[in-house]
Amino acid sequence: MATYIKIIFFVISFSLLFLSSAISEEKIKIGLLVPMTGPNKDIGQSIIKAVRLAVNDIDSDSIEIMPKDTATKPDITLKSAYELKEMGVSIVIGPVFYESLIYLDEIKDLTFLSLTNKNLDIPKNIISAGINSTSQFNTIKKFIKMTNIKKVIFLTPKIDYEPEIKKGIKNSKIKIFKDYVYDTEPTKLTNQIEKITNYKIRKQNLEDEINRIKKSDELNKEKKIKKLEKRYTLGGLNFDAVVISDFDESLKSVTTSLLYTDVSPKNKFFITLNQWFDESLLNETDIQPLYYPSINKGNFDNYRDKFFIEFNENPTHLSLLSYDLVGLVYYLSLKNDLTNLDKLFKKKNSFKGKIGIFDIKDNKINHRLNFYKIDDKKLIEIFWSF
Repeated sequence: MATYIKIIFFVISFSLLFLSSAISEEKIKIGLLVPMTGPNKDIGQSIIKAVRLAVNDIDSDSIEIMPKDTATKPDITLKSAYELKEMGVSIVIGPVFYESLIYLDEIKDLTFLSLTNKNLDIPKNIISAGINSTSQFNTIKKFIKMTNIKKVIFLTPKIDYEPEIKKGIKNSKIKIFKDYVYDTEPTKLTNQIEKITNYKIRKQNLEDEINRIKKSDELNKEKKIKKLEKRYTLGGLNFDAVVISDFDESLKSVTTSLLYTDVSPKNKFFITLNQWFDESLLNETDIQPLYYPSINKGNFDNYRDKFFIEFNENPTHLSLLSYDLVGLVYYLSLKNDLTNLDKLFKKKNSFKGKIGIFDIKDNKINHRLNFYKIDDKKLIEIFWSF
């Protein structure tokens, strides 16, 4: 009897060991390449916490996260990527920054879901998951069509991101009336905006009209002159909207120059790119209404509150993207074999995350974004992704 019990115990123990081994083999190993040291370590820590939050929310024992440091240096990033490969990882969330990608094409059998929003000149095994310019211009195009705007001028700063902006405009097939590149140096910027808006001609038109009326015998000419003297220019503008592909203080410099040249958001649409709900723009009443595409604000607020309750700090915007990417990998793993990632990201697929809807095709990720306007110190949703 004792021998029989021992045999049963052995069989059960072996079965449990086999089952445990099988479960272990079915683990979804996700590498995480983030700066854990160096100047961007706070961003890395925020992303690690977001990934932990995502795993808890998915509530599956099958996910195993393997974080490695990049220190925001390409050589350390490559070394960490090789270590992840040795650990049996086939898919990696990260790196965060475009500059860290340059050596990663050496590891052809690893797929990287980078948080960068740049798509140009990246290795074939890297999929840019950031809010890229194509996604933003696709959303702006919807708004232009919805509001029946006819003539749109595009203002693009002369910066490193300029080629990405140009590519996004081209990919979206958005209709361009005129396209300008400007210098971000304030004096040069003002001069360029004056030329773009024909400011000096319009200003001269006003002076000429005032002088003409002064010399005329028109009735109520004093009243007409008084009315004209309240203006800065005279003469219409040959566009209906301006799209400014800029951010932060540089964006404010452009809008200030437009106001100086008597171009107002009260009669021309001021549209810009994703501003991540920059609250400082709420107080810039002179440049309102201001329109831009962005992620789902309600979802971001809920995520931020949850993150704060869990970690007693506010998350970075990039951390929300990393949270969604964990969900994306898990979702794909339920429907597909993660060992065949090359084909997985080439075929058309969609995933609904906190940010919005991810559209996957041809090793690219685009986002369906919401569209907002800031007006009267309030953020107002115009339409949502669908």
